[in-house]
Amino acid sequence: MRRAEVLRKTSETSVSLSVDLEGKGTTRIKTGVGFFDHMLDLLARHAGVTLVIKAKGDLDVDDHHLVEDVGIGIGKALVEALGTKAGIARYGWAVVPMDESLVLCSIDLGGRSHLEYGLEPGTKRIKGFETELIEEFFAAVAREGKMNIHLHRLHGRNSHHILEAGFKSFARALRQAVQIAEPEERGVPSTKGVL
Repeated sequence: MRRAEVLRKTSETSVSLSVDLEGKGTTRIKTGVGFFDHMLDLLARHAGVTLVIKAKGDLDVDDHHLVEDVGIGIGKALVEALGTKAGIARYGWAVVPMDESLVLCSIDLGGRSHLEYGLEPGTKRIKGFETELIEEFFAAVAREGKMNIHLHRLHGRNSHHILEAGFKSFARALRQAVQIAEPEERGVPSTKGVL
């Protein structure tokens, strides 16, 4: 089974999470940050994975440490759940609309960590949540998940719609990339023989 559990404890946060790539898009998520929980729920549902997260952090300081550490945990869990990556599609992409917003995401699970981020929401906060933290989240996922993520707003004015389309497009791209390829492509999808 392609699943993993990660526990991360620091002086600032405590994050316990599990990812099941063969899941059904179900979630149990509690971080104490409502908007972030909503985005993580969208991620799991649209990626078709089961995601369980219980996280606590120094929210009296701000949400930064918690958001980044959840990203670190998700990245690490994806690497562990994918194992050798034999048989996966490796690449995934999606263009997702959300009302006036349109976001593109393209990912490569090829072992190279990189984020190109261009969501650019127009507001600094959504109900107290700092929108710039979404870039920190995806940077942590890319770094710890050893993946290349390109995430760009093509259109959009409403910050909530832009960020929601961003999570949904990433989720759809991830769903595609982790799929097991056709039987004739069961090896590691790289001329190097390893990812």
